[in-house]
Amino acid sequence: MIDSAAPTLLSVNDLIVEYPGKGFRAKPFRALTDINISIAAGETLGLVGESGSGKTTLGRAVLGLAPVTKGTITFEGDDISHASRRERQRLSRHLQVVFQDPYTSLNPAMQVGDILAEPLGIQGIGQKASRVRVKELLDQVGLPGDAIGRLPREFSGGQRQRVAIARALALSPKLIVCDEPVSALDLTTQARVLDLFLQIQRDTGVSYLFVSHDLDVVRHISHRVAVMYRGEIVEQGPAAVVTSEPEHPYTQRLLLASPVPDPDRQEVRRANRLRLVETQREQDVQAGVAV
Repeated sequence: MIDSAAPTLLSVNDLIVEYPGKGFRAKPFRALTDINISIAAGETLGLVGESGSGKTTLGRAVLGLAPVTKGTITFEGDDISHASRRERQRLSRHLQVVFQDPYTSLNPAMQVGDILAEPLGIQGIGQKASRVRVKELLDQVGLPGDAIGRLPREFSGGQRQRVAIARALALSPKLIVCDEPVSALDLTTQARVLDLFLQIQRDTGVSYLFVSHDLDVVRHISHRVAVMYRGEIVEQGPAAVVTSEPEHPYTQRLLLASPVPDPDRQEVRRANRLRLVETQREQDVQAGVAV
């Protein structure tokens, strides 16, 4: 439960993200339209949607990796919509990211100790203090002390993601953007990594913008959920409500897409989902939206 008096950490208001069109005189491609979200200190906002919905683009915009065409992104009261490279370096103390693939996000030629010490060195932290901090980080994410001298390829997928989480935690950030951080893991490892995220939040008070295509995952980890469809937020509210009694047809489709062990119930859910898909297709055709 989040304290209702907790200060707002991140606020996104009327955000529009457009990319240049491909080809001469091509119209810009609008990836996000009028996005409004906020995240309080110590809160997790789950951002859920299918591939192409715009959820990753929103995370990238917060990180300064996607262009802000209109609107504002505010972090701790400061407008970071068009922050410079120097300002982004300063922000990295408080704003970090965990990517989907833990292997490609880690330098395969660097030992884990050097990977974790790198952001500390960039911020001017000395070698002695860095060594102490690296040991603390390994303990925090449940990795053995001898991991310091090992390469990423020597770990399992779940262990590599723990290394990535430790790197994100190195500077004690206030907000971590988690971009599909468990989608490349098997179900058992997923559960362990999600529990790790929850424990870290309880211990440190860090906030998460947790991006996922899986409604079950965001239900497990989020305080609130925002649902994205075609670059817009179509529904948001408390996680327990949005993930169990959704109002928007698209969220209902996402819920029905989650399998259940009962074959009869699963058949009914599949039929209801197909009905919602067909209804949405008809609405898109009537509205002139490409399908």
